[in-house]
Amino acid sequence: MLGTKPSRVGHATAARFIDPKALARIDNLGLVAKTVVEGFLGGLHRSPYLGLSVDFAEHRAYMPGDDIRRIDWRLFGRTDRFYVKEFEADTNANFSVLLDISRSMDFGYEGITKLDYGRFVAASLLYLSSKQRDRVGLITFDSDIVDFVPPAAKHLDIALHTLERVQSTRAGNLRTTLPKIAEAFRRRSIIALITDCYDDPKAVVGAVNALRQKGNDLIVFHILDPVEITFSYDEAVSFEDLETGERLSVVPDKMRDKYRQMMSEHTKTLSKLMGENPIDYALFDTSTPLDWALFTYLSRRERMSRLRR
Repeated sequence: MLGTKPSRVGHATAARFIDPKALARIDNLGLVAKTVVEGFLGGLHRSPYLGLSVDFAEHRAYMPGDDIRRIDWRLFGRTDRFYVKEFEADTNANFSVLLDISRSMDFGYEGITKLDYGRFVAASLLYLSSKQRDRVGLITFDSDIVDFVPPAAKHLDIALHTLERVQSTRAGNLRTTLPKIAEAFRRRSIIALITDCYDDPKAVVGAVNALRQKGNDLIVFHILDPVEITFSYDEAVSFEDLETGERLSVVPDKMRDKYRQMMSEHTKTLSKLMGENPIDYALFDTSTPLDWALFTYLSRRERMSRLRR
């Protein structure tokens, strides 16, 4: 996760999705969010509730053609009759985005920075949740809480304005800041954490676990620049750790395989530990069209939500 600025052509993107670099040229975050969300909503069969906002309502008799996964087998064991579970949308859920704005998020190899991509993710999720009539809020943080917009039905514009003016100025510290943020949540919420997970996986998960109190539903969006995954530098370069300022000269050919292995282990460990807790985990790289990334993630989350009922 060390940063430098050699040039390299990013991954080609599918023509029908929006290149993140094109989004970066749009000045208005509200327009970015609307463009992204309305772009992927058409691909979903119904509104992609983020998970917490769909609650059990009642049973009804099974009818031919019903999804057998909705059969309540415990009730069948007691009554010897087939009933399916009905669900209804709770349109008053609390949804908050926690955006890491620490210095490491200000890295961008070619194209946009992790922070800008994270802002786009945050704006899109807030817009989508507000469209579902949920109360939306935002917290930005580094080594401390920087901005706090409490969840409310009319706070979308305030949250978007806050995202417009974020800047990376300090090093981050998930271990101390996330437990402090957890104290701000007084009722059950959906919480989306957007960060580059710049720490040991066990420390990251330990910090994130502080947010699980009161039954909060957690989603972690792990944002990385493509070169942080592939280490695709061609020439000897000098790296600077954006958190500490420490510099290191490296010959990429001699370190590439070892680096890729370490990064692969890092993301796999994060995914495994998050799944065990359980915390939703999604890895996005900044070259991926955002509408495609969110469409893929929310479709998967919706399917998993139906299977868990």
